[in-house]
Amino acid sequence: MGAIAAAAGVTKGSIYRRYAGKVQLATAALAFLREQRPAPASDDPRADLIEELRRFRAGIERPYDMAMLGTVLAEEEHLPELLGHFRRDVVFPRRERLRAILERAPLREGIDAETAIAMLVGSYYAAYLAGGKPARGWEHRVVEAVLEPVTPAGRVAATRRGSRA
Repeated sequence: MGAIAAAAGVTKGSIYRRYAGKVQLATAALAFLREQRPAPASDDPRADLIEELRRFRAGIERPYDMAMLGTVLAEEEHLPELLGHFRRDVVFPRRERLRAILERAPLREGIDAETAIAMLVGSYYAAYLAGGKPARGWEHRVVEAVLEPVTPAGRVAATRRGSRA
């Protein structure tokens, strides 16, 4: 905390007045680095999902962000509250934004919002762990995996009841 205070040009007391401890300071810093403001909603949930995933990707691909996530997970046994704060301040807000968009989207049959969120976000982590960042266009491909197909005319090809548009 002393080094952080010195780098910020403030006293340790100033930091402790704003943050109860290292955990709160660390999660505030992580949350600050993430794009927390939702993109303006459009009338196209596909485009909104792609934009939200583009923002997610831009955040996680900043230098050291994946390493910071690894550190948060590695510290779970010693500082379980760190992961709790990270979930509350970073993970849950993103999931809520995705859920709000998915409520307006035509999900493929058999896919609910929680499964779609896991597929949308989890596919990034799976690709990264398997060999690096997902290829260009990942956002489009994963959105198409969870949403109903669109006809060449731009309409949803099938509804959840199976009728054609």
